[in-house]
Amino acid sequence: MKVLFICNQNENRSRTAEELFKSKFETRSAGLYNENPVTKKDIEWADLIVVMEDAHRAEIGKRFPGEYMKKRIVSLDIPDIFYYNQPELVKVLKSRIAGVV
Repeated sequence: MKVLFICNQNENRSRTAEELFKSKFETRSAGLYNENPVTKKDIEWADLIVVMEDAHRAEIGKRFPGEYMKKRIVSLDIPDIFYYNQPELVKVLKSRIAGVV
């Protein structure tokens, strides 16, 4: 399964998730508001899109309305308070992704 993880800047949450789950899935990560934001091609590539906040799902819908309707997009509801590979973030990601896949 191809899983795309998305957060604001692709610095902490989505990058950690990409690394954490790369042995279980084919993973990529992207940001919405960084220098190289998520693209239509990224969205089309994914079987599952995992966002960290509900607002990210809404933003994807605005930017890519056609693709949005064709994809399974789930929110893990993880606030932007963690740093890259922070043990607490890893723990939350593992517990929340278990309920998704």
